[in-house]
Amino acid sequence: MSLSVTIVPVTPYQQNCSIVKCNATGKAAVVDPGGDIDRIKAAIEKMGATVEKILLTHGHMDHCAAADVLRQEWEVPIEGPEEGDRFWIDNLPKWCEMSGFPSAEAFEPDRWLVDGDTVSVGNLELAVIHCPGHTPGHVVFYDRHQNVAWVGDVIFAGSIGRTDFPKGNHDELIHSIREKLFPLGDNVQFVPGHGPDSTFGRERATNPFVADMQFG
Repeated sequence: MSLSVTIVPVTPYQQNCSIVKCNATGKAAVVDPGGDIDRIKAAIEKMGATVEKILLTHGHMDHCAAADVLRQEWEVPIEGPEEGDRFWIDNLPKWCEMSGFPSAEAFEPDRWLVDGDTVSVGNLELAVIHCPGHTPGHVVFYDRHQNVAWVGDVIFAGSIGRTDFPKGNHDELIHSIREKLFPLGDNVQFVPGHGPDSTFGRERATNPFVADMQFG
């Protein structure tokens, strides 16, 4: 395997923060650091990784609230999400206060991503797939060689992302899953933003929201 992954559930929402390490170089990216910084750092140390960037799937607080603190401490860039989520990140202090979530400041990513971009982690290359619906600027990171994807809150084992938040869109979400993710292949394993991992094939067969049988 060219990569190693450690998943660290963080925040009261038990959000799956992933540390993705390139085994050839020891370089790593932290995907969706929502909080519990000490737990994230402990996992990085245990992996023997050197963080070179932070990757964000979308702008919800449980996925990004610790990103800017870690960027400043580590002096590494934040890449993602797509700019449609500027609305969420700009209003981060308000969302945190409304939800009783630990406070966080608004920030500007070093690089907004667009569909078709790639991001590097050491020698690894991850494809960027824009998958709106849960949020307008949500992106998925996909390693074509290892057949693994980090899908944030687009799809879960047996469920899909909520679309009742501001700027959510159910039809867009279904389109993102069925037209952008499922075509990647049934054997692609995905790490969701919450809960256990799954494969696109398993969800195509059994997920009550997006299974093939629901769409004739």
